[in-house]
Amino acid sequence: MKQQTKQNLVFELIKKEEQRQIEMIGLIPSENQSSEAVRSALSSCLSSKYAEGYPKRRYYEGNQIIDELEILAQERLKKLFNVPHVNVQPYSGSPANSAIEFAVLEAGDTIMGLALSSGGHLTHGHPKVTFSGRYFNSVQYGLDKNARIDYEEVRQLALKHKPKLIVAGTTAYPFTLDFKKFAQIADEVGAYLLADISHITGLVIAGEHPSPVPYAHVVMSTTHKTFRGPRGAMIMVTNRGLEKDADLADKIDKAVFPALQGGPHNETTAAIAIAAEEASLPAFKNYAKQIRKNADALATALKANGFKLVGDGTENHLILIDLTPFGEGFGTQVAFAMDVAGIYANRNTIPNEPCSPFYPSGIRIGTPLVTTRGMKEQEMTKIAQWMARVVNHIKGEQLPTQKEQRRIFLKEFKERMIKDETLLQIRAEVKEMASAFPLFTW
Repeated sequence: MKQQTKQNLVFELIKKEEQRQIEMIGLIPSENQSSEAVRSALSSCLSSKYAEGYPKRRYYEGNQIIDELEILAQERLKKLFNVPHVNVQPYSGSPANSAIEFAVLEAGDTIMGLALSSGGHLTHGHPKVTFSGRYFNSVQYGLDKNARIDYEEVRQLALKHKPKLIVAGTTAYPFTLDFKKFAQIADEVGAYLLADISHITGLVIAGEHPSPVPYAHVVMSTTHKTFRGPRGAMIMVTNRGLEKDADLADKIDKAVFPALQGGPHNETTAAIAIAAEEASLPAFKNYAKQIRKNADALATALKANGFKLVGDGTENHLILIDLTPFGEGFGTQVAFAMDVAGIYANRNTIPNEPCSPFYPSGIRIGTPLVTTRGMKEQEMTKIAQWMARVVNHIKGEQLPTQKEQRRIFLKEFKERMIKDETLLQIRAEVKEMASAFPLFTW
């Protein structure tokens, strides 16, 4: 009976989380919902089977059906992206990038990626604190005065440092990536070009963002975010990659297993196969087009409500809000207050961040999740109005200068906000609207 009670507690918490997601509006651009078919595969018997190795080259017996599933996922993705090789075994994006780096680099080789403060990702060579920045020689490029990637700077840095790998990828960059320019620079210095399209995969499939496949040697993507599949990743080797290095696919496969991982998660592999099939449907293209429409509508409404946007807008699914007009280091307070008000996003650094990454001056938001739920332009206008009410309500809440004072301030701030009548009133309004939309809809 005690064991049953403990199990019930877990399911009660799951139900609470489901209700939280239903009643709130999710604007974190890396989050999304997946279809019932994808979720069913994730909770299937596939999770109880070990399958170390690759199809028809396993180290365990009894994998005949698992082989069929993995080959099916590979073939669907190869057709979807028009690539000759796909590995669907990486557990997530960070291990996938690590595997690619292991495959093409030796310790001390030079890697170039977009700086974290400019919208890049930790695994793109962020120095000192990450594997990619400590194991390899990292050179980081940045943005121009218009908050766009400075391709001339990328070229000059590449000519000077002769990187072996250049990463074209972002995590908080609201504009289109010019993969052709990246390819020209990589070719000029003889570097591999890795396109990390984790955030924009769904847009690429639908033609809402240029594809890196004709230009990159390797393409990596997570399989959730705009792709709307399970939490996992895929590594694609292009024809350009095989032309540069005939053994590239084999090197990457060996870097994934056995260098960095053990057995693949078969339930995830099956869910990726389902998501790939869903991504080939006309309804998926409509969904991706609506992501862009919603992003543009949200950006327009935010500006109309007094927000300053990094780069003054968006060309993808993502918007970066510069909160410095309300006070430097204001992202933490706004993110928490928005959450109390029923809208969750994440605090984020902005280009030329004046404060610490722990107390940044920006908020990162995106439209994949609200689009999956069926929200459209009119809902984006309402969301922007709620966000403006939150920010205007707390705009006097500035962080103290001293570190210890900040800790005390934030503790007291959060205690006050969770009881704040204005925020709770907005939350009630958000709940009424959000509850009218299912978590997933075609």
